[in-house]
Amino acid sequence: MATSFPKRLQYKTRFQQALLAWFAVHGRDLPWRRTSDPYHILVSEMMLQQTQVERVTPKYAEWLEKYPTLEALAEAELDEVKGTWKGLGYNVRPVRLHSIARETVAHYGGALPPSAAALRRFKGIGRYTAGAVASFAWRLDEPVLDTNVRRVLFRVFLGTGDPRASAVERYLWTVAARVLPRGHAWEFNSALMDFGATLCTARAPRCPACPMEAFCRVQRRQAR
Repeated sequence: MATSFPKRLQYKTRFQQALLAWFAVHGRDLPWRRTSDPYHILVSEMMLQQTQVERVTPKYAEWLEKYPTLEALAEAELDEVKGTWKGLGYNVRPVRLHSIARETVAHYGGALPPSAAALRRFKGIGRYTAGAVASFAWRLDEPVLDTNVRRVLFRVFLGTGDPRASAVERYLWTVAARVLPRGHAWEFNSALMDFGATLCTARAPRCPACPMEAFCRVQRRQAR
């Protein structure tokens, strides 16, 4: 059965306010949130793909101590780079980072181009990673949709269907862009990620403690 997508996002303003208020109290202090360096943020985003924060944190510090700039990474031998990555898995990621570094040095003077569209021209940088780097490094109003964000937006604004279906995925990208408060991309996108990672979790969501409970579509359906 086809999923019917709401044309109007009810409770959008309440959602924005509740999420930002929650984040002000419960937001995580992560090392990549203490920088606006786009390369450092790119490293964190590449490491965090399919990998838990607890495993990434020490490797992120080790990586940046060894390769503090794109130039340093570009100058390193690929085998050495892959060795530094060891322990994180998905070993195509250091290859892609190394390639991005060399391309940036060769064509952009060693600085990543400051737009999501330009970042997506690099092999290995998809829509999510480009949006994350653009919003966290340059504070651009770019939406993000990773696993945690998808879960939150699906539950609050849709509540039915398969969140992994391509049509639902496209709709949730639209939702992510529409709920993003202009000028607040850094904190809002960070809040979405933290909310999904710590409260609106996949297996044991803490619904009684959720500030969205009154208007979350999943909760409203269950209450019928």
